[in-house]
Amino acid sequence: MIPASFDYQRAGSAEEAIALLTEHGDEAKLLAGGHSLLPLMKLRLASPSVLIDVGRLDDLRYIRDAGDHIAIGALTRHRELETSALLAEAAPLLSHAAGHVGDPQVRHRGTIGGSLAHADPASDLPAVVLAMGGTIVVQGPSGQREIAIADFYIGFLESALAPDELMTEIRIPKLNAEGWSFQKFNRRAQDWAIVGVAAVRANGSTGVALVNMGSTPLLATGVVDAVKSGATAEQAAERATENTEAQSDINASVAYREHLARVLVRRALEESGLA
Repeated sequence: MIPASFDYQRAGSAEEAIALLTEHGDEAKLLAGGHSLLPLMKLRLASPSVLIDVGRLDDLRYIRDAGDHIAIGALTRHRELETSALLAEAAPLLSHAAGHVGDPQVRHRGTIGGSLAHADPASDLPAVVLAMGGTIVVQGPSGQREIAIADFYIGFLESALAPDELMTEIRIPKLNAEGWSFQKFNRRAQDWAIVGVAAVRANGSTGVALVNMGSTPLLATGVVDAVKSGATAEQAAERATENTEAQSDINASVAYREHLARVLVRRALEESGLA
């Protein structure tokens, strides 16, 4: 499997990357860790004429205490999330889930920004950030804007990120979590989740999000409503498939995915103490 030919340019700054995106338009793609884009290119599902390498923009690799939230540079690698003492204290759900992304090779090269921007509903971190109520910061020719994670995903592999914008930062609220859980079912440790669940309770609110149960990461609003009404974990889990659109593939049928969603939601609620 060989990708179509392309030009390669390495950006020396975020501003240069944005200028190159503006110059080349839809024909350009950003390259960071490459774990999402390169397989698509090899399968000829993506054929950009220009790759803009932003992988060496170290000023976009950081995890900082920013007062009421944790600021994470978009090029921060999964391994750095996994081992961050700050995240382990202030956002343990994200730290824990990052340790379950792919295998060690993927975690040492893949970036949180790439994972979120790729918008794959089978990816772990988009659902985790969704459950936690995070915010995406992007920069383009017109300046910087913030996008609530709940508004970021608009379709399969499609986000609110404009073609000439670069994701620069992810902001995670300091939740002081009272309970959290990340559940994931897959065939092998490095595989995409057949179904996954991220759940957290903090500051009097509850967030539950589903992996691979629709064309985008989904909030399990029915589960949250049931928890708020005092339902048991088993009762709340029965609402896990509300407003989902699970797909059948070689790994699982729709019925099996829906069964897994109910099982994993129940486990997540029990482990986290949310219900």
